[in-house]
Amino acid sequence: MLDRLEKYLVTELVTPVAPAVRAFAAHLVKDMSTAPLGVVFYGSMLRKADPDGILDFYVVTETGRDVPGGMCARLANHFLPPNVFYAEYSYEGQAYRAKVAVLSRKQFAERTGPRSADTTLWARFCQPVRLVWVRDAEAADYILTLIARCVTTAAFWSGIFGADIGSKPATAFWDALFAQTYGSELRVEASGRGKSLLQGAEGRFTTILPLAWQRAGLAFARENDSYSVVLSEKQTRRAVKHWHAIKRFGKVRNVLRLIKAAFTFKDGATYLAWKIQRHTGIDLALSSFEQKHPLLCLPRLVRRYRHARRDSK
Repeated sequence: MLDRLEKYLVTELVTPVAPAVRAFAAHLVKDMSTAPLGVVFYGSMLRKADPDGILDFYVVTETGRDVPGGMCARLANHFLPPNVFYAEYSYEGQAYRAKVAVLSRKQFAERTGPRSADTTLWARFCQPVRLVWVRDAEAADYILTLIARCVTTAAFWSGIFGADIGSKPATAFWDALFAQTYGSELRVEASGRGKSLLQGAEGRFTTILPLAWQRAGLAFARENDSYSVVLSEKQTRRAVKHWHAIKRFGKVRNVLRLIKAAFTFKDGATYLAWKIQRHTGIDLALSSFEQKHPLLCLPRLVRRYRHARRDSK
């Protein structure tokens, strides 16, 4: 039987999206040798459609052997998931682009709990998502379980980070969470990016917070529209110790992912330059040589980015 949080998330997961998004997801599945459990759509294009934007998909496979690509791709995914690639698709004469991440159900599950040292999954999937393609009912139930775990873990950490802010609206706890998770990763987005995730969805985040806290076993108090978290000294000490470890390895892990992407992400340099320009306004203006040889040109590109960022301040 579904609990209250899961019931809320079911409604969210099956909320209709644009036909082009579903068609793109079906196209991705068609190109795979083995059907995945499902395809999840999330990110900025879900929050606000943009004809010039890039769709974000996560494909959840049954096993690591089902990850697309050859032996090297599967090996890379085994040691440092997810694998990411760029895809294009035309629907009714309109061209669409997407960043597609792939990982197995086991890898997804291992990264959704509060003890996980990897914030990238639960920090993303505590946000609104849509299940745009699913293999069967069992797969749908499993993905729902994973998404609910992501929300629960994120809410737990929001309580940890927001415990010292006193009695505040629910959004203050989520704001504290996203400030920390963005800070623990190597991100190109401008500061304050986390606040934009709440805009227009304040009611949603307010509704799910107490439901997720209950699931996480976190003690809290509510007075009107304000919340406060009650933490024991032992809870605080353990959480602080674990978060220090997450921050210590978070940036290193993401640097390794960027290096891996240079080898495995087709057209990765073009995508990264687009993302930097979209979030910071800095145009790296890649030459054809830099697009084809991103590793060789990496020092020059880093210097160009730093100079441009300094000049823009």
